[in-house]
Formats: sequence, structure tokens, C-alpha cells
Amino acid sequence: MNDILFFGWNKHPVLIENEPEKIRKPIQFKFEFENENENENEKQIEQISTGYFGTIFLFKNGKAIEYLNEKYSRKNIQKIQIEENIQKVTVGSENEAILTIEGNVFAKGEYINPKIPNYPKQFINISSLIKNKKDRIIQDVVSGANSIYLLTLKHNAYGIGANHLSQLGSKKLIETQKPILMMKNVSKIFSGNSSYHAFLLNSKQELFGCGWNYSGQLGLNESKRKEEKKIQKLTKIQNIPKGKIIDIKCGKSHSIMLIENQNENPKRKFYSCGSWEVNGLDKDLDTYEFTEIKSLVKNDDNIIDFSIGYNHTLILTSNSKLIVFGNNFYGQSGSIYTGDQTFPIQIKFPEIRFNEDISNYHISCGSYKSFLYYSPSPFSNLEEDLIKLFRRKEFCDISFKTENGEIIKAHKLILKYRLKDENEIEKLQEIISKKSIKESNQIFEMIYSNNPKINPKLYSEIKEIINSNEKIEETMKRIYLNENENEKDFIIERKEKQYKFPKLILIMRSELYLGMFLSVTEDTSNKVTDYSELNNKSFEIFEYWIYSNQIKDGIQITQEIINEIKIGIDYFQLNQTNPNLFDLLINKFNNQN
Repeated sequence: MNDILFFGWNKHPVLIENEPEKIRKPIQFKFEFENENENENEKQIEQISTGYFGTIFLFKNGKAIEYLNEKYSRKNIQKIQIEENIQKVTVGSENEAILTIEGNVFAKGEYINPKIPNYPKQFINISSLIKNKKDRIIQDVVSGANSIYLLTLKHNAYGIGANHLSQLGSKKLIETQKPILMMKNVSKIFSGNSSYHAFLLNSKQELFGCGWNYSGQLGLNESKRKEEKKIQKLTKIQNIPKGKIIDIKCGKSHSIMLIENQNENPKRKFYSCGSWEVNGLDKDLDTYEFTEIKSLVKNDDNIIDFSIGYNHTLILTSNSKLIVFGNNFYGQSGSIYTGDQTFPIQIKFPEIRFNEDISNYHISCGSYKSFLYYSPSPFSNLEEDLIKLFRRKEFCDISFKTENGEIIKAHKLILKYRLKDENEIEKLQEIISKKSIKESNQIFEMIYSNNPKINPKLYSEIKEIINSNEKIEETMKRIYLNENENEKDFIIERKEKQYKFPKLILIMRSELYLGMFLSVTEDTSNKVTDYSELNNKSFEIFEYWIYSNQIKDGIQITQEIINEIKIGIDYFQLNQTNPNLFDLLINKFNNQN
């Protein structure tokens, strides 16, 4: 499939010139880069966010391009390059915001900087306007239709912009150009580019909502909806389906919740509430509580991504299904219907052809438009697994203290091989002692993965104390070759042979051993017998790949080995995305034959 496909309303802004205002079949969207000699990786899309008047494309290099034109006009199309170290972009109907790697949020919009008459408006740093100066580092930003929500590193939620429908949870204000504190102890914020309501989730998985509730889109039940058309203060949402809330996306008059429940099949299900015309429940009346969308996802299917515009919803599954419901007046849903599609259907176009790497496809819905795009991870699966190992904090054995006294835990084994020598530990502690918790986490993620793109500025500060010129695969090979029994503290007994591994390596590469180490008792925690049907030659292919993401030179690949590896990947529950072990084997087998 092409990198970016577009369909829907080709206006506000005009994204594809010389094409009709309503694009009903997906067509390819192409960029014209000023420097065509730029590295191909720098041209790769990281994220697309689109609203009503604007669309922002974020690239892997941390830069973005904004497309916009004057309100209610198809003329004066402007492409503005944004030169920031950006990690996220978010666009509402009347606002746009960018979150930088350093934790700053720059935004603009009708209710953000209304006193600036110029068009287009300029971005201003809204995170610097938070009253508490120690609470200005932002970890996430979310756009509503004309409001913006900030989640700080201290887990406080702030809102800025319009509040005429109580979308900021305040009874007093109509609008505000300074962020106001909405709630403390918040883990996630949910809203939508066309939404006048918002949800806040706390660490106890309790959900609160505020804002416009005319169609029941807050899921507060019918009596509450009749009582109040707008919910003026954050109110706890009752009767939430059992399970973990993974995500919530909001349209103008409906909301979709994704719930994960390990005791059900499929484990992840969609629940909806709000306007009957667009909520996908195929009922003649609005729904005031989150209700399961039946038969949407089959047992063998997983949710890859979903997105909501003003009044339409698109869902992508692992079986390469693109499922839609809602309005399609401008072609934004891609269905054959031009009105409201009240129940989910699968759409098929010859233009939409997925490759095998389905997990790297994404959807972005704007007010009346949709994008389907391919964005591969900037990390190899080895880099991703190392970062996940750091974030999970299992079996950490060394601690560091930040400038505010927060404790960050890490792994001695990884630091031993990633730092130039043991003396660099003290230098690392000195660096961390002058950094915030967010900056410190980014430093460790770059040490573990050797990926400077996480924060180029911080990377320059640690470059001299780490093995910056050594690829992470080479670092892992050094661990593989080291026979230090204190490091290789776990034995896998197989047919007539023992294999020694560091527990950390098995934890980060295999879900089987992660589960085992989290549950075994002490007397059995250092040894296990492997009962898989792999012969030792096949097992040694696993062993080397677990460390290096590579297949050892000199191994002759046979069909028998390929068949065994295919079974072994499932048995060991390997974390693998790029490169894929099975694909590496097939390529090597084909080259040898």
C-alpha cells in the first residue's frame, strides 16, 4: 500500500490540488520536499493529526509540516514547516498543538491566542503559562474541538481554551487563555478533534467526564442526560464494562471505548455511547451508557488502531480489515453509503493493500476526512525490548536520584556493557542529579537502546560516557560471548547440553520466561528443563537471535529447521517485529539455495 492514503473532504485545508471537494475513493497523498536529497528515513511519517481547518504531518526527524488555508476558502493554501524537536502533534477544529521532546507544548487557536489577529496565528508556549512553575513539564497533550488538555509529568491535568459547554470542567469560565487545573492524579486524558467533552482516567482506573452531553456521549446514563445537557464539573462515570480501559476516542456526539479483559474472547472489545446515527450500535435511539458493539471483532482478530472524526469512526484490525460506521456525506468513511451508516461494515478498495507488517499502519480521522498511513517503528525490536525492560523495572539492581530526589532504577548488566567503563557510573549519577524525572528516563532509554532520536540534546551530554559508536546488536553479542557465571545466572537444560543466559535477556525477549521468572519460587528460579521439541541446532539459532537479532554465520538452514523455528517462535513467545526471525530464516534459506 502507498505510504499515505486520503479520502473525504478536500477542503479546510485543500490537501490535494486539482481534485474534487469530496474524494470518495482513497488516493495517494504525496509530499514535495524542498530537499529531495534528504535521507529517506527523515521523510518517513511518524504521525498525522487533522481537524477542521488544519492538518499537521509529523516526520521521524522531529519536524512537522502544517497544511492550512484561510477559513471557508479553498484559496491561499499554506505549507508551514515547524522546526522543533517534536514528539507529538494534535489538531482540533479550531486549535493546533505540538509537544516537544523537552516537554513543552506550543499551541495556537481561536481560544488560545484570540488577541493575535494575524492569519495564520503563531504558536505560543502554553505549558509555560501553568501557574505552578514546577509542574510545567508535559508528558501528553490532547485536542478537543476548541480546547486543549495537558497532562504533566506530575500527573496533573490542565485545560485551556473554550469552556462554553463546560469541556474544561469549570462552572465559572466561558474561556481561558491560561491553563487551569482540572484534576490531580491523572493517568490519561481522552477527547477528540471535534469533541466538546472530555474524559480523565486516574491511577485507580476510575473514569471522570465533563462537557457536552446532549446525546449521552459521556455515558452517564439517561437520567443524568435528561437532567443536564452539559456536565459542568468532572463527574465519575458509573457502569463501565469490566476490564482495563485501553483507549477512548470522542466525536462530537459519540464516544468509543476500547476495553481489554483477559477472561474474555476476544480480549479487546469496543463499547459505544451517544447519538444513534453514528455510534455503531444500530439502534433507533441514543445510547446513554457504554454498550458493546456486537460482532465487530472476531476471536482471531486484534485491534491495530482506531480513530474518530466529527461523526465517523474507522477501525483497523490485524486481519487487514478496515471497519467503518457513521456519516459518509463527504466520503470520509469510504463506504458505499452517502448518509449515516448505523452499524459497522468492512470496506474494501483496490487502492488499500496492506503488507505483512500490519501493526505499523495507522488511522487519523479529521472532521470530515480520513488518512490511512504506514509508519514503521524507528526502533528495531531489540531496541524496543531494551527500552521496555527499563520501563518495566523488573529485577533492577541499581538506583539513581534526580534533581528533585525521585529514584530511577536500572540494571547493572546493561549499564556495564553500554557505558565505556565502570567509572562512568559516577558521571552518570552526576548527570541524572541535575535532570528532571522525564529527562532522566529519556537518558536511560538512550543508554539502553543507543537511539539518539529520543532526545538529541540530552544524547550529546551522555555521548562521551557511553559506547555511542557501537551498535546495540554488537553490545548484545559481547554479552553473548561473555562466560561470566555471575552474569549468566540462569540455566536451560536441554538434550545432553546446558545453556546459560542472563535472566534479563530472557525476560526482555521471551514472554514465556518473563511469566516464569515473575512466578517461580527461589529454589527453582535458576534452572529449568526445556521440553520443546527443537533440536539443539535450532535452539542455538534462537539463542544467538535473542542476543543479536541476527542468524549466526556458517549455519546451513534446512526446511526442517524452518519448521521447528516456526513452532518455537510460538512456544517461547518471542517478542519480534523487525527483523522477524522467521523472515530472516526464509531469506537465508533462499540465498543458500
